[in-house]
Amino acid sequence: MSSEFLTNEEIVQAARRRLAQGPWDYLVGATESETTMRRNRLSFDRIAFRPRVLVDVSKIDRSTTFLGNNLRIPVLLAPIGGLQNFDPEAGIAVARAADEFGTLQVVSSATLPNLEDIAAATERPKIYQLYIRGDWEWTKGMIDRAKQAGYQGLCITVDSAVYSRRERPMISRWSVDDTRNPQNREWQASVTWESIARMKDYCGLPFMLKGITTAEDAALAVEHGVDVIWVSNHGGRQLDHGQGTMDILPEITQVVGDKADIIIDGGVLRGTDILKALALGAKTVSIGKLQGWGLAANGKDGVVRVLEILEEEMRVSMGLMGVTSIDQLTPARVCPAEATTLPHEMSAWVNMPGGRLV
Repeated sequence: MSSEFLTNEEIVQAARRRLAQGPWDYLVGATESETTMRRNRLSFDRIAFRPRVLVDVSKIDRSTTFLGNNLRIPVLLAPIGGLQNFDPEAGIAVARAADEFGTLQVVSSATLPNLEDIAAATERPKIYQLYIRGDWEWTKGMIDRAKQAGYQGLCITVDSAVYSRRERPMISRWSVDDTRNPQNREWQASVTWESIARMKDYCGLPFMLKGITTAEDAALAVEHGVDVIWVSNHGGRQLDHGQGTMDILPEITQVVGDKADIIIDGGVLRGTDILKALALGAKTVSIGKLQGWGLAANGKDGVVRVLEILEEEMRVSMGLMGVTSIDQLTPARVCPAEATTLPHEMSAWVNMPGGRLV
């Protein structure tokens, strides 16, 4: 375990020092007024724990399984476009971090290097995330490439039919170097439930939909046999004035039941956030900004250190809650509460050296 960084606040500070304004704005910002992003944090902050005492917590198991794979902690590395803007090794550095720590990487189709090179970087299983940027023949070709490269699951992002106005990088006059261009957007805008059914039937892999934010769409996903429902508002980077993901989770959990696994992202910054999500029905969480900050701070080792710190935060909080394993986290362990800080992209960290970053 590295001792260079003792907290994730320090990792964020290191990332800020290393990143130019444009990549920083791309990583930390959201769409328009950033209301959805702030609500993501607020939805976590408005949940409190109900701890039990006089429980033997001398041994605490933070591990879980997901799609038949063992995870050291219930945290996936979310698909992030443009990882090359944070570290030259980009997706390969994240693959190596996932392998070293013991979790799963979800590889974005909007990052570098190509899906084959990232798959070959380590032997640990990976999931491929696909934006639809072409016709059916193009889509089949991408699915075939992912299967041939050994990916063990396919994730389709469904909340990006229209690309949003992310004003921080716009003000910086900076754009991410990835596959987004106007010629591709018409394909992404035309994806429907019929398209999803066709892709699921063709791929023959565990099938995920990322970007579900209503019980109605969760019910449709279950009807279409989706294996994993990913509760996500793109970190507040797509539709502004949406709900926080933890506000959405209970209604989706109620609809889904045991018919599919649930992932949640959006504002996950601490071990306590992970425990709250699991208590309300998520199988695992995923991290985006934290992953990017770790990568920018110290490449592969920075991402590993982010995960180590989350693991330690989980250990401490589980012990103080009287919880010794993930399956003991139920709705009875949490309750509504008032938030104590104003929500923003750093509001999980009141001890941030030097205050809020811009």
